[in-house]
Amino acid sequence: MARFVLETIIAAPRVKVFAVAIDPALHVRSMARYDESMIEEPVGGVFAEGSTATWRARHFGIHFRLRSVVFDIDPPRGFRDRQIAGPFAEMQHEHEFEEHPQGTLMRDTITMRSPFGPLGRLVDRLFMTRYMRNLIAERNAVLAAVAEHRA
Repeated sequence: MARFVLETIIAAPRVKVFAVAIDPALHVRSMARYDESMIEEPVGGVFAEGSTATWRARHFGIHFRLRSVVFDIDPPRGFRDRQIAGPFAEMQHEHEFEEHPQGTLMRDTITMRSPFGPLGRLVDRLFMTRYMRNLIAERNAVLAAVAEHRA
């Protein structure tokens, strides 16, 4: 199982950073480079405990679908989401938000496992973990820009 933690300091109050991070429409906007769209959105267009969404995006020139569920929502401290169907054998994303002297510390903990056993572990080690870390960093840059502008 591959795992990494990415910490981002955002110059905005924790409640705003949480709101930006859990916004499905902003997630789509942050992933525009990957041609991401939401083909099944959560009821009411916002995430609530147990909400599901299905995403479509292009990675490595291939279109993928990923269905996820959002749970353990605890505003403004954090929430988690995990893949319930999609390209990974397992994938979970924990979002944590802590007060910080400069605003908010946003901590993303990603736990994932590519399919195909030993081959998947090799893929994770050689490039998938780095690819996902960069993807989350790009997403966080968009979230930070929006949260700081709204602050």
